[in-house]
Amino acid sequence: MTVIYPVVFTPLEEGGYLAYVPDLQINTHGEDLAQAISMARDAIGAVGLDIEDDDDSFPIPSKSVPHQENEVVSLVDVDLTAYRRSVEKRTVRRNVSLPAWLDHAASEAGINVSSVLQTALKQQLGIQ
Repeated sequence: MTVIYPVVFTPLEEGGYLAYVPDLQINTHGEDLAQAISMARDAIGAVGLDIEDDDDSFPIPSKSVPHQENEVVSLVDVDLTAYRRSVEKRTVRRNVSLPAWLDHAASEAGINVSSVLQTALKQQLGIQ
């Protein structure tokens, strides 16, 4: 599920931007506009997961948001399914088949097969 909310970005005197999502009543900030947008997306994602987990209704996004002349208003979208996958830290068990000699050699060398598999999968998938 993708949600989209308007966000008001206010330049701060000390630099950076305050990001305010009026429909969700959340604030965050970033050192520049790009980071503020990223932080707003993260904040919307975190609140969105709470709303999903509590089986609550999402607020209807405002069509118009009051703002000052120096502020920027932009829509920020979050794919909650992808966001949940990116922040989920639980582990799952997978049954992996290896030749016995290879498992023995890895054990003898003190190699954590699970860690090697995770590293290889991330490399293969282009995940940092």
